Amino acid sequence: MARTRLYTSDVYVAHDPGPMHPERPERLKSIHAVLDRAPIANVERHAPRPASRDELTLVHDAAYVEKVLATSGRPTQLDADTSTSARSVEAALLAAGAAVQAVDDVMTKAAENAFALVRPPGHHAEGDHAMGFCLFNNAAIAAEAARRKGAGRVLLLDWDVHHGNGSQSHFYARRDVMYASLHQHPFYPGTGSPFLGGEGEGLGFNVNCGLPGGQGDDDYAAVFEGLFLPIAEQFAPDFVVVSAGFDPHRADPLGGMRVTERGFAAMCSALKTLSKGRIVLLLEGGYDLDGLAQSVHACVEVLSGNRSESFTAGTVRADTAEALSESWSIHRKHWKQPS
Repeated sequence: MARTRLYTSDVYVAHDPGPMHPERPERLKSIHAVLDRAPIANVERHAPRPASRDELTLVHDAAYVEKVLATSGRPTQLDADTSTSARSVEAALLAAGAAVQAVDDVMTKAAENAFALVRPPGHHAEGDHAMGFCLFNNAAIAAEAARRKGAGRVLLLDWDVHHGNGSQSHFYARRDVMYASLHQHPFYPGTGSPFLGGEGEGLGFNVNCGLPGGQGDDDYAAVFEGLFLPIAEQFAPDFVVVSAGFDPHRADPLGGMRVTERGFAAMCSALKTLSKGRIVLLLEGGYDLDGLAQSVHACVEVLSGNRSESFTAGTVRADTAEALSESWSIHRKHWKQPS
């Protein structure tokens, strides 16, 4: 069975965006409550370390990093949706640091795989500004860490219900990191068109599949089996980073999808197999407390070898098939499409 490391900290709970904000401390509290109530074998919890400026500036402008650090110890409003409290910068540094530490530990075989249970999330953060609850782009920082540790090709897969605009921007013209996103579209933040496939050397290495809403496990299985996995197998990543947002859950108040805990476990199982175990999950969205906690628990079971789920054959919606066709209209020029 796999030895899985979870990275978490009480400081993440101290990050408080304010009353009624959906990215609230209770999200992490609910996850820990379920993990404590139903412990999983072969799982170790570790305290993270803060990211260094050098690690942050692989993704973010130095001026932006200094701007964020200067707000430490006091509440501030970084954008319309992104507010902080006195310890938010400390939490953001530990979130980015957990991303790097998780990658390092898997690359050096201190752990077989890892899940960084962090707050604040990261995939909306652009190189020069905060956005959508995110201060630093933890997933992009993790992918850069994997490259620095010797991974020749990194797959950054994003299953959050919102498109990871910051992650796409950072890697859009590169071929060493493939960004693949399955998200609701059109939806916040307005990016994620399936017709955006990368540019320059990165042409063909940015894979978006946008679904209109209402899709469940069978539709997500169709996207994985019909698009993501065939392309990823040809890309042959040395390492997989997952922006693991659980707001596609059927009970989520912000999303419009109908994915279940089993659906998330099936996606995690497929990526664990693809990565040959060299995989790190990073917590992004997910705002129904029970749906979030149960889905995280299911993925930790998969990572640790206590569970495996396969995609099941079911009814695929016509709009899902149309979305797949749109994505392949760009990518069949670069990758072999399954017959």
